[in-house]
Amino acid sequence: MLLFSGAVFYACLGPNNAQTNPGELDFETFPLKRLSEYGFFKGNLNALQPNERVLVYEPIAPLFTDYAFKKRFVWMAQGTSATFDPAAPDEPLDFPDKAILVKNFYYPADFRKPAAERRILETRLLVKHQGTWKAYPYRWNAEQTDADYKVTGERIPVSWTDEYGQAHQIQYAMPNKNQCKSCHNRNEVFMPIGPKVKQLNHPIAYADGTENQLERWVKMGYLKATKTDIERISPLVSMTNEHASLNSRARSYLDVNCGHCHNPKGPAATSGLYLNHEERNPFHWGVRKSPVAAGIGAGSFRFDVNPGQGRASIMTYRMNSVHPGIMMPEVGRVSIHTEGVALIEAWINSLTP
Repeated sequence: MLLFSGAVFYACLGPNNAQTNPGELDFETFPLKRLSEYGFFKGNLNALQPNERVLVYEPIAPLFTDYAFKKRFVWMAQGTSATFDPAAPDEPLDFPDKAILVKNFYYPADFRKPAAERRILETRLLVKHQGTWKAYPYRWNAEQTDADYKVTGERIPVSWTDEYGQAHQIQYAMPNKNQCKSCHNRNEVFMPIGPKVKQLNHPIAYADGTENQLERWVKMGYLKATKTDIERISPLVSMTNEHASLNSRARSYLDVNCGHCHNPKGPAATSGLYLNHEERNPFHWGVRKSPVAAGIGAGSFRFDVNPGQGRASIMTYRMNSVHPGIMMPEVGRVSIHTEGVALIEAWINSLTP
């Protein structure tokens, strides 16, 4: 039986019953045994209320992970800042040493009431120390009081009711630590893939009001950037943005869900299929391009993207599968993103044959 808990809490207290703060930690002792020991959150741990200098952030176009909700935070040491190269829009921010990214995965019991009862499954940390990024995964307990360091991964039964009142149940796949490398790999270097200027250049709601995220980062000293440099990079768009074109929504979706591997510097570079938003050659999007080596992943289809044939393209065939030898992405999901498949089908149908 699945347990959702909104009433049992755990405070982030140090050995002297004082609130812990990430700035007080010795990075040489990482990974810590429990999530609560880092001091990212104050008060009730499962409320995910950020501590001092722990800043919430939200991407414009989130990665699909079996319909899980996500709450993301960043922390940097006092006096340190991230930077970026405005001439390299697909590169993640260059974070300073002792930067920490915190990503929580959870499911509301009822998606129609996202702020009500919920179950947090895991929290993933990316920590930069002595110039190297390391991944530390934490599994939340059934009581929702804390999360323990767990490197082996796990299948977790989870259920929810969606926005239309339909019940769902899956075996959520918490990846093992080594699987992180399969996506977080750029030029054979392990690094973050989500925090990029093109993903953060939009307003979100903070406790003290709504503000553009990059402006907030600059004010906090978390980012060194000029307005001109930021404006040089075109932001992505959400797949649900009704004001954006079908092409922009589809290309943004592919960038986020596929482009971290399918780009000239990613693990799938040799495929010649480049799905980062900045790629301008339709052939590299897969248009009339036959795969280098897809095996059963190609099905009976010839082209990655067959213009005008959304249901007769390898891309949508692989997106619409959960078979281990067919599905893309290969990790990070156990279910089909129905809305994502529909978006890419519509986009391919819109392309001139």
